[in-house]
Amino acid sequence: MATEDELLLPRLPELFETSKQLLDEVEVATEPAGSRIVQEKVFRGLDLLEKAAEMLKQLDLFSRNEDLEEIASTDLKYLLVPAFQGALTMKQVNPSKRLDHLQRAREHFINYLTECRCHHVAEFELPKTKDNSAENHTANSSMAHPSLVAMASQRQAKIERYKQKKELEHRLSTMKSAVESGQADDERVREYYLLHLQRWIDISLEEIESIDQEIKILRERDSSREASTSNASRLERPPMKPFILTRNTAQAKVFGAGYPSLATMTVSDWYEQHRKYGALPDQGIAKETPEEFRKAAQQQENQEKKEEDDDEQTLYRAREWDDWKDTHPRGYGNRQNMG
Repeated sequence: MATEDELLLPRLPELFETSKQLLDEVEVATEPAGSRIVQEKVFRGLDLLEKAAEMLKQLDLFSRNEDLEEIASTDLKYLLVPAFQGALTMKQVNPSKRLDHLQRAREHFINYLTECRCHHVAEFELPKTKDNSAENHTANSSMAHPSLVAMASQRQAKIERYKQKKELEHRLSTMKSAVESGQADDERVREYYLLHLQRWIDISLEEIESIDQEIKILRERDSSREASTSNASRLERPPMKPFILTRNTAQAKVFGAGYPSLATMTVSDWYEQHRKYGALPDQGIAKETPEEFRKAAQQQENQEKKEEDDDEQTLYRAREWDDWKDTHPRGYGNRQNMG
């Protein structure tokens, strides 16, 4: 019965090829990353890769003590399982669990790079992990103020990595049909899978770099949200009562507070209080009727007209006096004491 159950279980090659096909379909999918079709493929691929990783652990297919030459050519592709796990984990869409997905994907990529480094697949610098905390601290202190030389070297390394990646993809495309059809010999098959391993080393290094940057951004966002929440809680406190900045209340009563006193009533309260006691300017004075108002206006108009007439008469007399002075010079008609 046990043998029948084992026959019904998918074999390792089937798990690997199916998960690889799902990853390729997700990579070239035209639907949105959060669509149901894409996410179903992502979850199914992760489930198959989890089973494949568990099967590899049970079979103990790879040993850290083995060299790359000791691994069979057909088994080299199974080293890609953690890299595929990291790639599919990055395709999961859930904003509330984004930080958890990034950390899990980084762990998968680190596992893949560690395996490749142990088997000497390629020469590269392994990214820092939590295990080597002392080295991490030194690296962080040195990266706090990166120099222009370091930035230039990083940029050059990215360019070289990109060129190498394009060259690997070209070589893989030329060898793919022969290997998948079974026409390639063992040497060509081994070269094909080694190129795959080198390509995914470059992809893993790039993904870890982008993951570290995104994790930093997410943590800064969370810290800013916590700070804004604490500030909002401070603003919700009840307002404080006014107090006098003096030594004691007796001194404040004698010398004053040093600034204008606080208001004790509103303008409406002041108006109602004065109206109650008849202290407003318009209280106790009889208001004029419309007839009296018309008479007063008529008197004011007559007074203004009279003043205008007086002004015209005064102006007329002044002009006549000026004309008389023009025709009668000073001393005219005075003949006394003249010879």
